[in-house]
Amino acid sequence: MNNKKVVLVVGAGDATGGAIARRFAREEFITCVTRRSGDKLQPLVDSIQADGGQAHGFACDARKEEDVVALIEDIETRLGPIEAFVFNIGANVPCSILEETARKYFKIWEMACFSGFLNAREVAKRMVTRKRGTILFTGATAGLRGAAGFAAFAGAKHGIRALAQSMARELGPMNIHVAHIVVDGAIDTDFIRDNFPDKYATKDQDGILDPKHIAENYWYLHSQPRDAWTFELDLRPWNERW
Repeated sequence: MNNKKVVLVVGAGDATGGAIARRFAREEFITCVTRRSGDKLQPLVDSIQADGGQAHGFACDARKEEDVVALIEDIETRLGPIEAFVFNIGANVPCSILEETARKYFKIWEMACFSGFLNAREVAKRMVTRKRGTILFTGATAGLRGAAGFAAFAGAKHGIRALAQSMARELGPMNIHVAHIVVDGAIDTDFIRDNFPDKYATKDQDGILDPKHIAENYWYLHSQPRDAWTFELDLRPWNERW
């Protein structure tokens, strides 16, 4: 019997995506992580392997269908069945609607929405044949309401939430758990530290999200019994306004 199990994290950055990969690796998942620049994945892969886990990094443009199809085929054939899939691409780029360009608007949608469709579709095709699996989409407050200056990001995040809803209703009866996680608040990253020092200063008071704590919730969703599946889970610090 093949006991291999794989988690695929698309958009495995230095914070949330990396923390999710590490969390699943602790449960003996073969961890597959992707970014457009494969060399940026090496520290994460080395860290997981140093802790005794199995990890593989892949350079992949998640917006290109042929690349995504080849990636999923390679993982499923060479490493094992993808039991959990996490889509974690952000593309949060603010801009006034009066200055937004068609090119940038489309690129943000491609990154934060279209690529989610491509990857989730390919993974779902494999999961339904096995009648099991988990598909998790990282969302944002922008997927619930569009703020001024974030038209492109809000449009993409509304789209990924709608995709998750549709997939959950179609695939749930096939024993595929699809969930959407709304991450509402600043996350403990170098970007927040360098660009929002006042917000980062609240870290000692639990005022920003810890990627490790976010990752625990992704594992929790994967572990849920199917008689009590969560579709949407929102995570925010105690002091976040909403």
